[in-house]
Amino acid sequence: MTAHSALRPAQATDHPLPAAEQTPLQAPLANAHVRFVGLGKTYLGKQGPVEALSGIDLDIQRGEIFGIIGRSGAGKSSLIRTINRLEAPSEGSVLIDQVDIAQLDENHLVALRRRIGMIFQHFNLMSAKTVWQNVELPLKVAGLAPAQRQRKVSELLQLVGLSERQHAYPAQLSGGQKQRVGIARALVHDPHILLCDEATSALDPETTQAILALLRDINRQLGLTVILITHEMAVIRDICDRVVVLEQGRVVEQGPVWQVFGEPRHAVSRTLLAPLQHDLPADLSARLQPSAPSAEARLVLRLRVTGATGHEADLSSLFNLLGGRVELLQGGIERIQGHALGQLVVAVRQSPHPREVLLARAAQWAQQVEVLGYVA
Repeated sequence: MTAHSALRPAQATDHPLPAAEQTPLQAPLANAHVRFVGLGKTYLGKQGPVEALSGIDLDIQRGEIFGIIGRSGAGKSSLIRTINRLEAPSEGSVLIDQVDIAQLDENHLVALRRRIGMIFQHFNLMSAKTVWQNVELPLKVAGLAPAQRQRKVSELLQLVGLSERQHAYPAQLSGGQKQRVGIARALVHDPHILLCDEATSALDPETTQAILALLRDINRQLGLTVILITHEMAVIRDICDRVVVLEQGRVVEQGPVWQVFGEPRHAVSRTLLAPLQHDLPADLSARLQPSAPSAEARLVLRLRVTGATGHEADLSSLFNLLGGRVELLQGGIERIQGHALGQLVVAVRQSPHPREVLLARAAQWAQQVEVLGYVA
């Protein structure tokens, strides 16, 4: 028996979800695992109604890793909690496999929630129970036989790399190990969807990378649809296929990760991406002048590559286009989903081309060209 098959035993208490009505839809909507249609959520606060979500229209495809990002209070948690019906929308609908989950009765809602695992920021482990017992508890509640529980917990702890820590208590674990327990526990009912609520926010950068790698492996091995919310663009870059940016409960931008990173169109997206960008060094900024102080002055350009062309960032072709002497002052190119994107700051002098011609030639290589000034 493979690890994959061992993680898929039948549940006697499950109730299959009702079949969706055959309404003609265009792809990708027809293949969407999760859809939000005109979704809104309003809470009643002390000062009156508070609109947490408004007009959310999204589709999440089966088997993808989908990121939801936004600043604090943007509505991320409210949105993700509508998927397992922990929050009921005030308007609109949530469809899973084209079924409106608002129409489910109690038995079908229980079945739905067993198909949806959830990982939390602060782990939510029971301190008085061991790693094994924390993972086993939901299976005991579901009424599985001891032999089934034994096999399932053993497979899950092997999957998350904690077999040797099965008798440890949460206080004896590192933050990354606690989150691995949380991941194992989220998988006990063989979910089709895995929700991650700021799952790496309490972890250091090295541990974050390890947890993201684990989630990526689980996504590939088990074919789960992974939906994660975060305020960290680096997490989105490292693991997600597509991303949506929320602001004040509304969708302000969405698309493939490379596209949003390469050319963010909304101010909020640019703000969230700012920590990943490098400002000009202070010494260079202090020396920049708006016009050339001498014939030997260097023209300083910022060249942005958005990945839109699908071409590689060939530096030799850039230097040939610019001519003269070209110095790389700052920047870098990274690859996201097979697209080269990033920015370079270069200084050009003794080019045979007039300034306007030089900028036009630079635009043949970069999607955005900005003149920063001159340095002596």
